[in-house]
Amino acid sequence: MTPKSLGFIGGGRITRIMLAAFAKAGQLPAQIIVSDANSEVLDKLKVEFPSIHTTADNLAPATQDMVFIALHPPAFGSLLSDLKPCLQPNAILVSLAPRVTLKKMAESLDGFTRLARLIPNAPSIIGQGYNPIAFAAGLPPADRADLLNLLSLLGECPEVDEDKLEAYAILTAMGPTYLWFQLYELQTIAQSFGLSAAEVQTGITKMVNGAVSTMMASGLSPEAVMDLVPVKPLADEESHIKAAYHQKLEALYTRLKG
Repeated sequence: MTPKSLGFIGGGRITRIMLAAFAKAGQLPAQIIVSDANSEVLDKLKVEFPSIHTTADNLAPATQDMVFIALHPPAFGSLLSDLKPCLQPNAILVSLAPRVTLKKMAESLDGFTRLARLIPNAPSIIGQGYNPIAFAAGLPPADRADLLNLLSLLGECPEVDEDKLEAYAILTAMGPTYLWFQLYELQTIAQSFGLSAAEVQTGITKMVNGAVSTMMASGLSPEAVMDLVPVKPLADEESHIKAAYHQKLEALYTRLKG
């Protein structure tokens, strides 16, 4: 069941990604309110999605049936306590951020527990996202089903333990950023070698899909998989890349769980 209305507090990247996915599926709800302090952000959204209503008032979206908080954790501040009087009794409030737990949200909302937390990722823009979700105990099964029905337009939305959401933020939400710059560089280099744009697109798609499938479905150990290709042009850089993964991601995970 598509909700009658949606509210987005924050009009940045993830709001645009979600709206684009809904529009691509031909199921953009008729009533959508998006708030943001940056008028330029709202103007750009309005151009892309003319039917939405935009406002600088963060409390306006809270009056809708499903409300998404698309803000970074530091921006939550006193927002939650301010939202409480605006929320409908049967509204569903969904945080799209790591760190702020369902318990903390409920406490700030004076016991309102019709809550969920979602960790969205960028491929949702084409309906191929992987967006883990955790529900508060106070959100009934029927309402969970309604929310999941809407979110299915983004891709997969598995229910997970809330304690794992920060790990998913590192793995699935930020994961594409570890790969995209390398793949775009590979695309540029391959075209400089004489391959057409279409040939490179096909080659990269097949290579990446096949490489991941080999990791997950071959039954081989990591060492055996990596030994399938004898020539490794970037072997001298592997230790530096691995060190960067550990240094950056472990530190970030610690901050998110702090």
